[in-house]
Amino acid sequence: MQNNFIYLDNNATTPLDPRVLEEMMPYLTDMFGNASSSHRMGKQLNAIVEKGRRQMADLIDANEEDIFFTAGATEAINMALQGFPRIAGRTMHIITVQTEHPAVLDTCGYLESTGVEVTYLPVDGDGLINFDKLRAAFKSNTALVSVMHVNNETGVIQDIERIAEIAHGYGALFMSDGTQSVGKLAVEASSFIDILTFSAHKFYGPKGIGGVYFNPRLIMKPLIYGGGHEGGARSGTLNVPGIVGMGKAAELAALQMSQDKERIGKLRDTLEQQLLTIEGAKLNGSQEQRIYTTSNIRFDGVNNEAVLLGLKDICVSNGSACHSFVMEPSHVLQAMGLTKDEANNSIRFSLGRFNTEEEIKQTVEAVKQIITRLRAMAF
Repeated sequence: MQNNFIYLDNNATTPLDPRVLEEMMPYLTDMFGNASSSHRMGKQLNAIVEKGRRQMADLIDANEEDIFFTAGATEAINMALQGFPRIAGRTMHIITVQTEHPAVLDTCGYLESTGVEVTYLPVDGDGLINFDKLRAAFKSNTALVSVMHVNNETGVIQDIERIAEIAHGYGALFMSDGTQSVGKLAVEASSFIDILTFSAHKFYGPKGIGGVYFNPRLIMKPLIYGGGHEGGARSGTLNVPGIVGMGKAAELAALQMSQDKERIGKLRDTLEQQLLTIEGAKLNGSQEQRIYTTSNIRFDGVNNEAVLLGLKDICVSNGSACHSFVMEPSHVLQAMGLTKDEANNSIRFSLGRFNTEEEIKQTVEAVKQIITRLRAMAF
């Protein structure tokens, strides 16, 4: 089925790569069994599950036995933060960042209600943390530092290798939400990351499947009990079609990461350069330390909801998809120093593997027209 949309909201979700769907189809039809069953089909499916685990491990440079499947990154984040080992009789302290995804911030908020201490680091105008402020945040009971790799709203890339080095220097472990980076940037989890979360639908795989990498030294408390699947880490019947799809998406990402980066980056730069010629248009976040898929631009004096309505069949975003029905200014942009009005003037354009030059041309023309029309209506 064809649609007439121009889709520039790839940070919210990516389209399923046709090659991934083709790989999944047998497990949505004939090979429908339970991978935990002891019969012949079950054993064959278990082998397929382990293939998907290897493919995912290869993408992030990890050992397959350290990969655990979940329903997505939100569950993986909860599994990691809520299941983090605590020392009896000692209050745990976590350091995170004000611009994290709600999956991290809301879970940390819950942990605070259970007695965990949480420090939320500020960011500068580019969306980056200050290493001196990070060092100053450590306490004797700091157990974990959790910093996302790529911000979902601005595309800003934190220097997680340096952050991990600092955390380890203070005896703390390092966790990163890799939802926006895994499959798009090279990530070497086993080199310096203790916990890494990811989701297949952010790199052209299916929805409803994701996972977490745990350093083998860690013994995490399960979030879900019942059946002892995934070595007891995450109970529940395995989503075999999803695992197959994520494995194939991981394999394809590894093969064409450089190609995607070059082609998508050129399209993003073309879009951005032309949109920034609009009077009062400004880029939000670091221009240099940013992923090649994302451009967050504010158009002074123009409400982003009005822009989204005016663009009609062009899919862009005014913030995180998780808060798409909450009419509030972006907490990420406000943490970077933007006013509520400036945050409400901002649009995120996130490009992907299947966008074309013609779509970028049409988007630029449409945005220029709607900005001009909205400003004329304001006078």
